[in-house]
Amino acid sequence: MINSRFKKLISYLKPHLDKLYWGTSALFVVNIIGVYIPWLIRNIFDDLQENFAYKTLMGYVILLFILACIMWAIRMFSRVIIFGIGRQVEVDLKQRIFDQLLKLEPSYFSVNNSGDLINRATSDVDNIRRLVGFAILSLINIIFAYGLTLPAMLFINVKLSLMALAIYPLMLFTVQLFSDKLREDQLEVQEKLSDISELIQEDMSGISLIKIYAQEENEKRAFANKNKGLLKANLSLAQTRNLLFPIIGGIANISLLVLLWFGTKEIEKNVITVGDFIALIIYVERLVFPTALLGFTITTYQRGEVSIDRIEAITQVEPKIQNNSSSVSFPVEKIKGEITAVNLNYSYPNTQDIALNNLNFTINGGETVAIVGLIGAGKSTLANAIPRLLEISSGQLFLDGIDITTINLTDLRKAIAYVPQESFLFSTTIKKNIAYSDGVGEMIEVEYAAKQAQIHPEIMTFPQKYDTLVGERGISLSGGQRQRSSLARALFADAPILILDDALSSVDNKTATQILENLKQEKGKTVIFITHQLSAVQNADRILVMEAGKIVQSGTHQELFYQEGLYKSLWQQHQLEEILN
Repeated sequence: MINSRFKKLISYLKPHLDKLYWGTSALFVVNIIGVYIPWLIRNIFDDLQENFAYKTLMGYVILLFILACIMWAIRMFSRVIIFGIGRQVEVDLKQRIFDQLLKLEPSYFSVNNSGDLINRATSDVDNIRRLVGFAILSLINIIFAYGLTLPAMLFINVKLSLMALAIYPLMLFTVQLFSDKLREDQLEVQEKLSDISELIQEDMSGISLIKIYAQEENEKRAFANKNKGLLKANLSLAQTRNLLFPIIGGIANISLLVLLWFGTKEIEKNVITVGDFIALIIYVERLVFPTALLGFTITTYQRGEVSIDRIEAITQVEPKIQNNSSSVSFPVEKIKGEITAVNLNYSYPNTQDIALNNLNFTINGGETVAIVGLIGAGKSTLANAIPRLLEISSGQLFLDGIDITTINLTDLRKAIAYVPQESFLFSTTIKKNIAYSDGVGEMIEVEYAAKQAQIHPEIMTFPQKYDTLVGERGISLSGGQRQRSSLARALFADAPILILDDALSSVDNKTATQILENLKQEKGKTVIFITHQLSAVQNADRILVMEAGKIVQSGTHQELFYQEGLYKSLWQQHQLEEILN
């Protein structure tokens, strides 16, 4: 698992290896200068002890100042380059996650809450940014610091150097001792963040419902509980870190004490010079920060490990509905709109209920067909199956005689304009919502679609007309206005097949009937509309009646009206409701 995570990390860095090379090279130069400066100070002290000269001292000071400025400039360059890689990886990962989410079928989002997905695309990606920025910078710096400093220390005095560094294995053991606890704490923090993100999103989406039922206090308590859970997780993580890092720092500083104790004795014995002793002190001090930083690097890596797993859990999901090697292109201009079902069956995952049970029918191109039935009859399942929003087995559903599972998904969905039960509008203008299928749609086409959907007169009464912002999910519009705006969006797409899944439920019968009359005038367009408003289905070319996943009746209104069966019962119920209203 660790090896796979490391491979994933390398794959994130692969597109930016050239920048990493330059950043690493700059950091190498910084460390060379960092090792040379103490060596120069060593020589300065030894030289001044033998022959002190103010002019010579000032020359050394100027040289040290120049070297320090060069080291600072190169260090800043390396930090900008390597931190920039982290930012670029962040951008790449967010794009990759978003692209993957767009590929996944709607059922994926019904079992994975959006709050958690958003948290993975933000907080977890941010952790990886720190990993490939701060952690990599620190790790490279630690390698260079030890790789260049240790030889210089050993050259001065092997015994003192080894004694000073003998305590470091204890520090590494301590870090390893805490690593599992750090990973568990970090995972807990990420999960609690996801819980809070989910609750906030749900409450913002359902704010009207919360107010209607006066549940503000209950929601406050629910948020407080989750917030306390996050606090507890963060405190546990902070407690682990606050216990670990002082221990690491204390262990690292023991080496300095060892050097001070034994180094002074070596000076008395003339084994080393004062310059050697000062250089060793500086070198040990130089290694204290990278060593202590190792703890932070380990923590960042622990966070990154958890986040890599959480992100890969999204990106490695194989879409259930996708093109395959045998997918064929089907240009929209060649589509006639004939839809055929042959023994069509479908059951939702993790349930034994049969949503579609051995359906057989043909809807001719250009035909207007209504589908009616009781709630739960399978009407919406059928509507979702046609554009492959559900994964249907091959050999059951055909478009113009071609199995829809073999048609390129983009071509299939361009051929179908679908208005689902829930009318979703984006947080932009009405014009952009209607012209969603073509962002540069002509205004005359937008208005024509709106007129067909019977929403144009109301739009013209808005202060900004077609430039009116509809708010999140179209909250500023009424239910009927949202449905008709969604219908206008589907009509603007001008697809040869139009599916309306109870898309006029919030529209009065007169308006719904007028809309359907307008649709019948669209020559060559296959229209499938699912509805409970039976007064709107009378003029359909054909009516399919569904019950328990089966088509139990088929015919025109007149034919079905004089048959004993479900349709007549529904129609009589509809007539009674009309009288009572």
